[in-house]
Amino acid sequence: MGINRYKLLLVEDDEPLAIGIEFTLKDAGYEVFRTSTVEGAVALFQNEKFSLIILDINLPDGNGYDLCKYIRDKSDIPVLFLTALDEEVNIVLGLEIGGDDYITKPFGVKEFLSRIKALIRRNYKNISAGSILKSGDIIVDTSMASIKKCGKEIALTAQEYKLLLIFMNKPEIIIKRKKILEELIEGEEAFFDENTLSVYIKRIREKIEDSVRDPKYIITQRGMGYIWNKSVIKE
Repeated sequence: MGINRYKLLLVEDDEPLAIGIEFTLKDAGYEVFRTSTVEGAVALFQNEKFSLIILDINLPDGNGYDLCKYIRDKSDIPVLFLTALDEEVNIVLGLEIGGDDYITKPFGVKEFLSRIKALIRRNYKNISAGSILKSGDIIVDTSMASIKKCGKEIALTAQEYKLLLIFMNKPEIIIKRKKILEELIEGEEAFFDENTLSVYIKRIREKIEDSVRDPKYIITQRGMGYIWNKSVIKE
C-alpha cells in the first residue's frame, strides 16, 4: 500500500497547531481529515476508513480518552496521542485505554513522521506466516490474526498482537526488555521506552490472564526481563 493511499484523522482543537500538522502530513503524502471536536471525529470515523488517528487529549466537547475508548470498541486502528509536557499521568492512562503511542508537544517534524510511519507499518504488516500456536488455554491463528482463550475471542490491537507473538515464539526463556523493544520496533527509530512496554504488557495481561496480580503466562523476571511461562505447540 503506497503512502498516498493512507488516510489519517487529525483531532486537534488548537487551530494553528492543527494547520501546521495537516500541512506536514499532506506534504509527506498522506490524505488528512481534520476536526477539532469529539463529535466531528465520530462522524468522520463512521464514514471513512482511516489508517491512523492522531488524537489530542483535551477537546472542547469532551476528551481524547473517551474518544479513544469509542474507537477501540469498534476498531484496532492505531491511535497516536498528542500530549503536553506536564501530562505524564495522562500518557499512561492513554496507553492503558488503548492508545498505541504518544508524542509530546512541541515535537520535531522528523520524529513525528517517523512515529506515524512506524505505527502504520506495524499495523499493516503480515506479522507471521499462517500457523496455529497453542499454549495453555490460548490459541492463536496467525493466518487470521485471531486470538482465543477457552474458545472465546480476545481483541488485541496490532501492537499487542505483535508483542504476544514475540513472547509465544520464544516460550520458557527470559527475554530482556531491550530485546523485546528491538523486536517490536524492528529497526525503526526507537521511540518506545520501558514504561511504554510495561503498559503494553499490563494491557495484554488484563486480556489473557485469569489474574493480573498472579499471572501464569507472562511472568516478570525482575532486573532481567519477561518470560512466557508455558510451552507453546506450533501446528
